[in-house]
Amino acid sequence: GITANDTVLDLGCGTGKVSIAAAGRAKKVYAIDRRPEAIAYATKAAAGAGVKNIEFFCGEAADFLVSAPVVDCAFVGGSQQIETILPVLATKVRRVIVVNVVLLSTLTVVTATMQSLGIFREALHVQVSRSHALGKSVMFKPIDPVYIIVGAGAACS
Repeated sequence: GITANDTVLDLGCGTGKVSIAAAGRAKKVYAIDRRPEAIAYATKAAAGAGVKNIEFFCGEAADFLVSAPVVDCAFVGGSQQIETILPVLATKVRRVIVVNVVLLSTLTVVTATMQSLGIFREALHVQVSRSHALGKSVMFKPIDPVYIIVGAGAACS
């Protein structure tokens, strides 16, 4: 649901794939990662894709959020300090917060934290399998599941 006038925050941007995809629809994207090598890779990937509406920041998400502007949407790909980040993030996001997790313990923490903040909307379980030959037939081997937790932003326009 990202629109041409939206500002998006990508916390734990990693390779920058989500930031680059969001930048194709949004007015502005802020991409944050604590790892300098991730920021270097994502910056190079964005330049290679011809994307110019992403600002990259290397540092802790909690530090960035202190002075971050209010945004329309946020995607969280990293889960360090998630219990500290979500309450602040809820005040900085107008519409939707999406958190991707792979650990059940993180799923529990994120869901419970969003529920306590009154912003929890839904959680989705996504499972993908890849085909492999098995004799003269084909079987599917599962790839690790991903949990997508969606919350409503609480910031006022």
